[in-house]
Amino acid sequence: MNKIDTLIVDDEALARRGLKLRLDGYEDINVVGQCSNGREALEAIPELNPDLIFLDIQMPGMDGFDVVRQLQGDEMPMVVFATAFDQYAIKAFDVHAIDYILKPLDDELLGRALQRVRDQLSQKNDANDKHRLLEVISDITGKAPAEMEELLEQGVTPVTQYPDKIAIKDAGDITLVPITEIEWVDAAGDYMCIHAAGQIHIMRTTMKQLEAQLDPTLFQRVHRSTLVNLKQVDKICSHINGEYNLNLKGGARLKMSRSYKDKIQRFFK
Repeated sequence: MNKIDTLIVDDEALARRGLKLRLDGYEDINVVGQCSNGREALEAIPELNPDLIFLDIQMPGMDGFDVVRQLQGDEMPMVVFATAFDQYAIKAFDVHAIDYILKPLDDELLGRALQRVRDQLSQKNDANDKHRLLEVISDITGKAPAEMEELLEQGVTPVTQYPDKIAIKDAGDITLVPITEIEWVDAAGDYMCIHAAGQIHIMRTTMKQLEAQLDPTLFQRVHRSTLVNLKQVDKICSHINGEYNLNLKGGARLKMSRSYKDKIQRFFK
């Protein structure tokens, strides 16, 4: 169970003790500290980093609203006001309090306030998870998170952005090969022979892993161990047993298996 770290801020020692006693009865509430005034609270909050603050409104020197005003920000804890005066209710919600409970504390109302805290915390976590997910998707697609969110809300599936170059490591050196220069690839176990601009580059990877880096509208398998750049195909020649040969612009001649014929024929229509 995730604990909700909670700070109690009240200038009355009896009120602090009474609230802590009640909160100790909830397994998911962890009281990390108590403060007797607003100044102490502002010093304790950055150090304790509570998820929730039970905050009295009427306190000498700095009232609860003053504390909240100085806490406004992205990492602001959730706030439940606890006070003996109900005339502050509207103002409490104006500063985005989670709830407002009156002293002396009623167990049922306290339970409701804590449930609102749990619900809010869950939504906050979901929002953070969604934000992180959108950042990952934007890294892949090249679109800003806000644009990604709009597309997802519209039910539009984003198009993956593929790299312009592929990095090939060789004895500590890294060669960046432009994708458009790759003519074809043939596999030799866990090594790929990448034929590009008249050169052969050896890359330690699997065919499946390499395919994931290449745009499928440009690169397609024509054999179990052969991947071809469709833009490099100059001619398709029929062969025996329903197979075909592909003549590439660079002069290479590749055999296309029957099992891949139907898969790629749509690209040549």
